[in-house]
Amino acid sequence: MSITIQTADFTLADEYQALRDNSQQIGAIVTFCGLVRDFDQGNGQALFLEHYPGMTENLLLDITKQAKQRWPINDVRIVHRVGTLALSEQIVFVGVSSPHRGDAFHACEFIIDFLKTHAPFWKKALTDNGEYWVEAKDSDQQQQRRWLAAHEK
Repeated sequence: MSITIQTADFTLADEYQALRDNSQQIGAIVTFCGLVRDFDQGNGQALFLEHYPGMTENLLLDITKQAKQRWPINDVRIVHRVGTLALSEQIVFVGVSSPHRGDAFHACEFIIDFLKTHAPFWKKALTDNGEYWVEAKDSDQQQQRRWLAAHEK
Protein backbone atom coordinates (compact mmCIF):
# COMPACT_ATOMS: atom_id res chain seq x y z
CA MET A 1 0.00 0.00 0.00
CA SER A 2 1.32 3.42 -0.93
CA ILE A 3 -0.07 6.86 -0.12
CA THR A 4 1.82 9.85 -1.46
CA ILE A 5 1.09 13.57 -1.33
CA GLN A 6 3.41 15.48 -3.67
CA THR A 7 3.84 18.54 -5.87
CA ALA A 8 5.47 16.64 -8.74
CA ASP A 9 3.48 14.95 -11.48
CA PHE A 10 3.16 11.16 -11.55
CA THR A 11 3.39 8.63 -14.35
CA LEU A 12 0.39 6.36 -14.84
CA ALA A 13 2.51 3.54 -16.24
CA ASP A 14 4.80 3.59 -13.19
CA GLU A 15 1.87 3.51 -10.75
CA TYR A 16 0.22 0.66 -12.67
CA GLN A 17 3.47 -1.32 -12.78
CA ALA A 18 3.95 -0.88 -9.03
CA LEU A 19 0.52 -2.42 -8.47
CA ARG A 20 1.46 -5.38 -10.68
CA ASP A 21 4.81 -5.83 -8.97
CA ASN A 22 3.44 -5.61 -5.43
CA SER A 23 0.47 -7.93 -5.77
CA GLN A 24 0.17 -11.68 -5.72
CA GLN A 25 -2.81 -13.56 -7.14
CA ILE A 26 -4.19 -10.56 -8.98
CA GLY A 27 -6.90 -10.89 -11.56
CA ALA A 28 -7.61 -7.18 -12.03
CA ILE A 29 -6.11 -3.74 -11.64
CA VAL A 30 -8.47 -0.77 -11.72
CA THR A 31 -7.16 2.78 -11.84
CA PHE A 32 -8.64 6.25 -11.66
CA CYS A 33 -6.82 9.40 -12.71
CA GLY A 34 -8.43 12.78 -11.98
CA LEU A 35 -7.52 15.92 -13.91
CA VAL A 36 -7.77 19.62 -13.04
CA ARG A 37 -10.87 21.08 -14.63
CA ASP A 38 -12.07 24.63 -15.13
CA PHE A 39 -14.29 25.60 -12.19
CA ASP A 40 -15.10 29.03 -13.67
CA GLN A 41 -16.87 28.25 -16.97
CA GLY A 42 -14.07 29.12 -19.36
CA ASN A 43 -12.26 31.68 -17.20
CA GLY A 44 -10.16 29.25 -15.17
CA GLN A 45 -6.38 29.38 -15.22
CA ALA A 46 -5.24 26.96 -12.53
CA LEU A 47 -6.09 25.30 -9.24
CA PHE A 48 -4.16 25.72 -6.01
CA LEU A 49 -4.36 22.83 -3.52
CA GLU A 50 -3.17 22.65 0.02
CA HIS A 51 -3.57 19.99 2.67
CA TYR A 52 -2.98 19.22 6.32
CA PRO A 53 0.26 17.13 6.34
CA GLY A 54 0.09 14.00 8.46
CA MET A 55 -3.66 14.21 8.91
CA THR A 56 -4.24 13.83 5.18
CA GLU A 57 -2.13 10.68 4.90
CA ASN A 58 -3.75 9.17 8.01
CA LEU A 59 -7.25 9.77 6.66
CA LEU A 60 -6.33 8.26 3.30
CA LEU A 61 -4.89 5.24 5.12
CA ASP A 62 -8.14 4.90 7.07
CA ILE A 63 -10.21 5.06 3.85
CA THR A 64 -7.99 2.36 2.36
CA LYS A 65 -8.46 0.16 5.43
CA GLN A 66 -12.25 0.58 5.14
CA ALA A 67 -12.07 -0.54 1.49
CA LYS A 68 -10.01 -3.59 2.50
CA GLN A 69 -12.67 -4.51 5.06
CA ARG A 70 -15.38 -4.42 2.38
CA TRP A 71 -13.62 -6.13 -0.55
CA PRO A 72 -10.77 -8.63 -0.99
CA ILE A 73 -8.15 -6.30 -2.44
CA ASN A 74 -4.44 -6.91 -2.61
CA ASP A 75 -2.86 -3.49 -2.97
CA VAL A 76 -3.81 0.18 -3.15
CA ARG A 77 -1.84 3.13 -4.45
CA ILE A 78 -2.94 6.73 -3.96
CA VAL A 79 -1.07 9.76 -5.28
CA HIS A 80 -2.51 13.23 -4.71
CA ARG A 81 -0.84 16.39 -5.88
CA VAL A 82 -0.77 19.73 -4.09
CA GLY A 83 0.45 23.19 -5.07
CA THR A 84 -0.53 25.12 -8.17
CA LEU A 85 -1.74 22.92 -11.05
CA ALA A 86 -2.70 24.07 -14.53
CA LEU A 87 -5.93 23.02 -16.21
CA SER A 88 -5.85 19.41 -17.48
CA GLU A 89 -2.91 18.44 -15.26
CA GLN A 90 -3.15 15.19 -13.32
CA ILE A 91 -4.29 15.80 -9.76
CA VAL A 92 -5.05 12.38 -8.26
CA PHE A 93 -4.39 8.71 -8.91
CA VAL A 94 -6.11 5.79 -7.20
CA GLY A 95 -5.18 2.25 -8.17
CA VAL A 96 -6.47 -1.02 -6.73
CA SER A 97 -5.44 -4.61 -7.41
CA SER A 98 -7.66 -7.56 -6.51
CA PRO A 99 -8.25 -11.16 -7.46
CA HIS A 100 -11.56 -10.08 -9.08
CA ARG A 101 -12.48 -7.12 -11.29
CA GLY A 102 -15.77 -6.28 -9.54
CA ASP A 103 -14.05 -5.92 -6.18
CA ALA A 104 -11.32 -3.78 -7.74
CA PHE A 105 -13.88 -1.49 -9.43
CA HIS A 106 -15.94 -1.08 -6.25
CA ALA A 107 -12.93 -0.46 -4.02
CA CYS A 108 -11.42 2.10 -6.41
CA GLU A 109 -14.69 4.02 -6.66
CA PHE A 110 -15.22 3.85 -2.88
CA ILE A 111 -11.72 5.22 -2.22
CA ILE A 112 -12.04 8.18 -4.60
CA ASP A 113 -15.56 8.99 -3.35
CA PHE A 114 -14.43 9.07 0.29
CA LEU A 115 -11.20 10.87 -0.58
CA LYS A 116 -13.26 13.70 -2.09
CA THR A 117 -15.46 14.05 1.00
CA HIS A 118 -13.11 13.20 3.90
CA ALA A 119 -9.51 14.01 3.05
CA PRO A 120 -8.41 17.51 4.17
CA PHE A 121 -7.57 19.08 0.81
CA TRP A 122 -8.52 22.67 0.11
CA LYS A 123 -8.86 23.90 -3.47
CA LYS A 124 -8.60 27.50 -4.62
CA ALA A 125 -9.63 28.29 -8.20
CA LEU A 126 -7.36 30.80 -9.90
CA THR A 127 -9.37 32.53 -12.63
CA ASP A 128 -9.43 35.56 -14.90
CA ASN A 129 -11.98 36.97 -12.43
CA GLY A 130 -9.86 36.46 -9.31
CA GLU A 131 -9.44 33.64 -6.80
CA TYR A 132 -11.97 31.74 -4.71
CA TRP A 133 -12.11 28.61 -2.57
CA VAL A 134 -13.96 25.75 -4.25
CA GLU A 135 -16.92 24.45 -2.25
CA ALA A 136 -17.67 20.76 -1.80
CA LYS A 137 -20.25 19.49 -4.26
CA ASP A 138 -23.57 17.92 -3.26
CA SER A 139 -22.96 15.12 -5.76
CA ASP A 140 -19.81 14.08 -3.86
CA GLN A 141 -21.78 13.94 -0.61
CA GLN A 142 -24.48 11.88 -2.33
CA GLN A 143 -21.89 9.35 -3.51
CA GLN A 144 -20.60 9.00 0.04
CA ARG A 145 -24.13 8.49 1.41
CA ARG A 146 -24.72 5.81 -1.24
CA TRP A 147 -21.75 3.80 0.08
CA LEU A 148 -22.83 4.26 3.69
CA ALA A 149 -26.38 3.12 2.89
CA ALA A 150 -25.08 0.05 1.06
CA HIS A 151 -22.91 -0.84 4.05
CA GLU A 152 -25.86 -0.66 6.47
CA LYS A 153 -27.88 -3.25 4.52
